[in-house]
Amino acid sequence: MRKAWSILSVMLAFLLLLVACNRTEKEQAKESEGSNEKPAQTEENKIDTSLLPTEVINEGEAIQGGTLHVGLVADSPFKGIFLAELYTDATDSSIMGYASNSLFEVDGDFLITDEGIAKLDVDTNNNKVTITIQEDVKWSDGTPLTAEDLIYPYEIIGHPDYEGVRYDDDFKNIIGAEEYHDGKADTISGINKIDDKSIEISLKKISPATYSLGDGLWGYAAPKHQLESIAVKDLISSDAVRKNPITLGPFKYDNIVNGESVQLVANENYYKGKPKVDKVVIQVVSTSTIAEALKAGQFDIASFPATQYDTIKNLSNISILGRPDLSYSYLGFKLGKYDQEKGENIYDEKAKMNNVQLRQAIAYAMDIETVSDRFYQGLRVRANSLIPPAFKTYYDGTLEGYQYDPDKAKELLDEAGFKDVDGDGLREDKDGNKFTIRLAAIAGSDTAEAIVEYYRQNWKDVGLDVQLTTGRLIEANSFYDKVQADDPEIDMYLAGWGTGTNPSPAGLYSKGAAFNFSRYVSDDLTKLLNDIDSQEALDPTYRARAFRKWQEYMADKAMVVPTLFSTSTIAINKRIKSYNIDRETGTEIQDLELIADAPIK
Repeated sequence: MRKAWSILSVMLAFLLLLVACNRTEKEQAKESEGSNEKPAQTEENKIDTSLLPTEVINEGEAIQGGTLHVGLVADSPFKGIFLAELYTDATDSSIMGYASNSLFEVDGDFLITDEGIAKLDVDTNNNKVTITIQEDVKWSDGTPLTAEDLIYPYEIIGHPDYEGVRYDDDFKNIIGAEEYHDGKADTISGINKIDDKSIEISLKKISPATYSLGDGLWGYAAPKHQLESIAVKDLISSDAVRKNPITLGPFKYDNIVNGESVQLVANENYYKGKPKVDKVVIQVVSTSTIAEALKAGQFDIASFPATQYDTIKNLSNISILGRPDLSYSYLGFKLGKYDQEKGENIYDEKAKMNNVQLRQAIAYAMDIETVSDRFYQGLRVRANSLIPPAFKTYYDGTLEGYQYDPDKAKELLDEAGFKDVDGDGLREDKDGNKFTIRLAAIAGSDTAEAIVEYYRQNWKDVGLDVQLTTGRLIEANSFYDKVQADDPEIDMYLAGWGTGTNPSPAGLYSKGAAFNFSRYVSDDLTKLLNDIDSQEALDPTYRARAFRKWQEYMADKAMVVPTLFSTSTIAINKRIKSYNIDRETGTEIQDLELIADAPIK
């Protein structure tokens, strides 16, 4: 069995520092705020993540049907944008995972297999791909899936009125996409219907990314029969997206309470067969209350933050599974603007943070190792790269990254001309003027605040005055609105990415990527990104070298500095008969069974 996973090359994830902690942690963190003292180490409590199982099996006979209760851990309401072409955050993605319109499945190396709804055939000689629906698949309303539904997502993303973030340099690899987007053509010339079940797409190039649904390819179908009467600019507010989406997944939407909960029911038309449970109820729960909710038996499944591990690990009614995340958290610097009309990032050489030594100094000043040990007990570790270790072929463990070195930070700041002129312990800029850096970070738990305050103290220790944008941490949805809009009150920001299963970084860091929040653009960067996804990179050794060069370049320029890699921790109530989270052989949701009428307390 191959587990179906989101193939979207770029998936916005909520800040990885949205965490909670128990009372003892809070008290210790408060003691460390505003001082030079490091948070107390908890080495003896660090978790050997290799010992976290990926599977649990519980004894008992399966009941018929039942309702699965899922805890969606978040400190903000979900946005409720349930269309793959439009959504932008991880909470909506998590909900859509139960009702996904994904066409493809991937293997352990994240390459497309022939085991999904559709298969992908690549013609490298002619720079073409063919996508074929393999069975008689139906939408949740009983309408057959057709080639028109494969084409329609491209027409949405490429449309002149599309205001989402997925029309980017990758998408322009499709022949005719730019002409269609610019209003010079009524169709995308490079996309053609072969018959009712297959389409052909002509590309400017074929690269290794093609086999992971990069190079402009899209991994989802869209129900044209439901959406075509709605103007593209109105889709995001339509009932078809917000209230009654039609799906291909194992479950279909039944009742949506905006921002709070979603009830789904079994999709009798699901191509792999009707699910064994009748319903799924997904409910938002805060990071500070998830432990008590699990203890009280409110949920069957919940991914929980690393800082809650101590409060959850000894609960008798749950098992904890773990696996490396396809994600990383990072510190980003604002270096320009995004031009919505042109669809490209505009790098500003005069930007306040456009000083490489300044950015490097800020990175060296961060005591990430202590934050990892103190708050995450080994479930998160200092990141040395913008490629998560799960991508074994391309992740390079020999890269040093930015290890904590305050002396190095001070040396770089001195060389860059940032010096304490008036003797108050804080550095002025190169012209002797007061220099304040404004940091945006997400509001969540006391731990999130304690971590940010600890970093601010790190920076103060090397003479940098870092103040919070708005004077406080920012609610998650507002945070990403501000970052994406290039709010002038943000100089740098703490955020996180879920990478999806395509390791190519083009969708995050290219000139045309709306997700390139730092807005850094250079010819050298463009060349490195193109090299990763070039035809020459079809040679795995060549591509690995290209990834190495890109990682070294990003570390040197430090426009985005990785901070933490994480391990997912998932609580499974003992009324679930069995559950496996391995990415290749894991449990598919339609096969999940329950052995009791309600979650065990």
